Amino acid sequence: MEPWPAVAWVLLLTVIADWLKTAQSKDFTEQDIIYLHPSTTPFPGGFKCFTCDEAPDNYECNRWAPDLYCPQETRYCYTLHKMDVEGDSVSVTKRCVALEDCLSTGCSEEDHEGNKVCAACCEGNICNLPLPWNETEAVFATTSPLSGTTGIPQSYRLISCLLFLTLLISSYV
Repeated sequence: MEPWPAVAWVLLLTVIADWLKTAQSKDFTEQDIIYLHPSTTPFPGGFKCFTCDEAPDNYECNRWAPDLYCPQETRYCYTLHKMDVEGDSVSVTKRCVALEDCLSTGCSEEDHEGNKVCAACCEGNICNLPLPWNETEAVFATTSPLSGTTGIPQSYRLISCLLFLTLLISSYV
């Protein structure tokens, strides 16, 4: 056997051994803790949003927001920000919402009172900390696909890479 394929096989086996050692690690991940201790939230995947109704500004909203979990039928955090002509905050409303409430994010030029209104949605635990001030910030930001799929698990991607590497090595033999 030539030296190159033998070295490649040793490297491949080393990567597999390291992967197996990592996969059998005793350290907990955030997902492990959520899985093992579901009582920390009222339901699996529970999350919180900053919540207020027409607070005068972002500080007052976030400062006095109740520390409560969102209802199970919601999935996103919503922010509605009204600004006067000078760009100062007039009111801030934040809450937990379902998908339907996040389909019209963005900014309007002026409402009937002459205020600019920007709406934004985000996915994640207390992700609605900042305010949307303009079109660039008034978006619907998700961390997972809207179709509900979760993508390819990390372990499958690693196995696919290892198989590809094996095929690549065997083509040089």
